[in-house]
Amino acid sequence: MPCKIIFMLHLLRHLSILISNLFRSRRDLLLENLALRQQLAILKQRHPQPQFGASDRFFWLTLRRLWPGWKHALILVQPETVVRWHRAGFKAYWTWLSRHRTRPGRKRIRPELRHLIFRMVVENSTWGAPRIHGELKMLGFDVSERTVLRWMRKAPRNPEPAKRWAAFLGNHREAIAAMDFFTVPTLTFGVLYCFLAIAHDRRRIVHWEVTRHPTSIWVTQQLREAFPYDTSPRYLILDRATNFNSEVVETIKTLGIEPKRTSFRSPWQNGVAERWIGNCRREVLDHVIVLNERHMRRLMKEYVGYYHDDRTHLALSKGTPTGRESEKNPFAGEK
Repeated sequence: MPCKIIFMLHLLRHLSILISNLFRSRRDLLLENLALRQQLAILKQRHPQPQFGASDRFFWLTLRRLWPGWKHALILVQPETVVRWHRAGFKAYWTWLSRHRTRPGRKRIRPELRHLIFRMVVENSTWGAPRIHGELKMLGFDVSERTVLRWMRKAPRNPEPAKRWAAFLGNHREAIAAMDFFTVPTLTFGVLYCFLAIAHDRRRIVHWEVTRHPTSIWVTQQLREAFPYDTSPRYLILDRATNFNSEVVETIKTLGIEPKRTSFRSPWQNGVAERWIGNCRREVLDHVIVLNERHMRRLMKEYVGYYHDDRTHLALSKGTPTGRESEKNPFAGEK
């Protein structure tokens, strides 16, 4: 009797697998028919040109998530258009979450007061926000110290420090590395944080990783993996993001690296990392919808490999970070 029960269980298991496989192929066929019928319904509309409404866009965004072969059924719209719809939906979703019925904070200050703050910053370089706020208060201006500090950061600066920073980067290129974060929206309107560390000498990506929660402990671990043993550079450029707090700075110092923070709202001071992020967006991320962390890691792995081995760089005399050798033209001797 037990043998018969075991035999029946095995038989039911194989039958369930067979039925699921049959329904799986039928599922793809039903989804393809649904996609074609939806486009046919749009063609029947009385318009000079077929129009895709909000419900049609939502249909294709949902179908893209449920069916891997959705591209093959597209006739009236390109796959790039569906990607653009997702970007617009992501923007609208987060705009709706951050909406405000009333404008918070104080009223905007007058242009005359802004120019006065700028003049005080230029003519009194040693004054901080409390000193300038006190002088404005004595002159009868009703403005908070926080507002004064915010406009002090926007004051026109002397170009000489920028030139000195550019000279520092050029003279110590072999001993400099940089790190930064950039964000990527996902299909479900989530946000992924991508960490990267790049060496200035050959524009080589030392380390990268993806996470949803970039805590200081996580960043500290990435630094240890990026610069193990005696591979640490002399300087490490980083911005003033909250991810790079005092714990991260102490970890950098324990690795024998001197941290170099950029100025407020000065991404150009970390130009090598920012340019790499821009290239990654233009060449990969602007053309796909990232599904999850696993999908993002696969994209990053493939792009970093292409970036190191195949992509040429103007800063490297049109060479590659790994020193790719140019091939001989087999038709060079022919006329």
